[in-house]
Amino acid sequence: MSNKPDLSEVEKFDRSALMKTNTNEKAILPSKETLQQDKECVLTS
Repeated sequence: MSNKPDLSEVEKFDRSALMKTNTNEKAILPSKETLQQDKECVLTS
């Protein structure tokens, strides 16, 4: 047995069949109230 993975299926993969996808990243920051609640929870633990 070999320690190398079998890459034969990866080599056969057709990239042209994939569809183009646009990604939108969202960086939602927590509110002041949420931060305060988290601080209180940490301090009481």
